[in-house]
Amino acid sequence: MPKKNKQTILDNVKNMRYVDTLSLSMRTFKTRPMRTALTILGVSVGIGAVLFLVSFGYGLQETVLNNITTADALLSLDVSSGKSDVIQLNQDSIDKITNLPNVTEVSPVVALPSQITLKEFTADTTLYTIKPSFLNLSGLVPFRGTFFKADNNGNNQKQVVISSAMAQLFNIDPTDIVGQQINITTFVPRTDSDGQNQVDVIEQTSPFTIVGVVDDERSSLTYVPADVLENITYSTYVGAKVKVSNSEAMTSVREQIINMGFLVSVLQDTIDQVKKIFSIVQVVLGLFGLIALTVSAIGMFNTMTVMLLERTNEIGIMRSIGVTRKDVRKLFIFEAMIMGFLGGLGGVLLGYLGGFLANIGINVLAHYFGGQALDLFSSPTWFIVLIILFSTIIGLLTGIFPAQRAAKINPLDALRYK
Repeated sequence: MPKKNKQTILDNVKNMRYVDTLSLSMRTFKTRPMRTALTILGVSVGIGAVLFLVSFGYGLQETVLNNITTADALLSLDVSSGKSDVIQLNQDSIDKITNLPNVTEVSPVVALPSQITLKEFTADTTLYTIKPSFLNLSGLVPFRGTFFKADNNGNNQKQVVISSAMAQLFNIDPTDIVGQQINITTFVPRTDSDGQNQVDVIEQTSPFTIVGVVDDERSSLTYVPADVLENITYSTYVGAKVKVSNSEAMTSVREQIINMGFLVSVLQDTIDQVKKIFSIVQVVLGLFGLIALTVSAIGMFNTMTVMLLERTNEIGIMRSIGVTRKDVRKLFIFEAMIMGFLGGLGGVLLGYLGGFLANIGINVLAHYFGGQALDLFSSPTWFIVLIILFSTIIGLLTGIFPAQRAAKINPLDALRYK
C-alpha cells in the first residue's frame, strides 16, 4: 500500500467519528473509480427499470381515468326506474330528489327515437333531450368542438352535440361536421284515449347547428337542450344525473333515492374497480423491474466482496492501531449505502429519461396514425422518495455480509495477507 494512503488511514482512524467514517468510505471513488461507477450504474439500471415500469402503470391509470370521467361526474349518481311500470321517474320524482339534503343539481334525460337529415342524407338516431349540465355530469368531454353555449340572455340555442358514430354515418370527419346544420324529426310515443299506443311524428321547423362531437364509436346519439324543442311533451324520464355537494354525502343520498324505489349506480364504483385492476398491473410491472434490480444487487454484493479481499491488509493496519470491529463494520456498510443511494439517484434519472423518450416515440406513432398525444408515464413524488430509500436499503443489505467478514478478520492474519 502507498505510504500516502497509509498515513491517511492513520490520521483518520484515531478518532472514528461518523464524519471520519464517511470520508474513508468515499475513498473508493478515488482509488477504484471505474469499478465503483459501474457498480452504481448497475444499481441505477435496476432502479430505473422499476421506476420506468411502475410509472408506466401509473400513467396508464391516469390516462384511462381522465378519459372516462370528470370532477363533476365523480360527485354524480345515475338514477333510473329500471324496468318497473309501477315506479316511474317523472317530474314529481325529480322534484323530490331535488329537495333531498346535499343534492345540488338534478339533470333528467328523455330518450326519443328520431331521424336527422344533413343535406340529402338521413340517419336514425336516439335523441337525448337534456339540460346542458347533463353532459358534464356524465363525464363526457368534447372530442371535437364544444358543448352547448347560451346566448347573451342566458337562453339555450338550437344546437346539438352528436357522437362520432353519427359523423361516420354521414361519412364526414368529426372535425368537418362541426358547424353543419341538420333537421330533426322526432317520433314521440303516446297513449290515446282508447288506451292504444300511438306515435306522433314531429318535425322541427328550423334547423339545428352541430357544435360538438363526443367520442363514441358504438352508438348513434344526438344531444339537444330540452327547452329548444318544439311541440314535444313527455311525462316520464329514462334517467337522471344527480349531483351531490361532496363525496361524504354520496352514500346517504344514494340510500335515500334507493328507498324511493329507483335504481342508482355510481361512477365511483367503476373507478374503484379500475384502480384495483391497475394496482395489480403496477405490482406485476414492478416485479419485472425487481428482476433487473436483483441482478444489480448481486453485482453490488460481488463488488463489496472483492473490495474486502483487496483491503484485507489495510484492515489489518487499521485494527492494529486501535480501530474497533464496530468501526470496520461501519466503514463497509457506509460504502455500500453510499453506492446504493447514488444508484437510486441515477435510477431516477434513467427512469425519467426512459419514460420521456418512450413517450415521445409513442406520441409520434399516435400522431402518424391520427391519434391524440398522451402522457403515458406518471411518477408520484412519494414513489420517487420511496425508491431512493429502497435503493439505499439494498446497499445496506448487500454490505452487511462483507462488513461482518471484515470485522471478524484477525489483525495478524490481515497483516500477513498478500
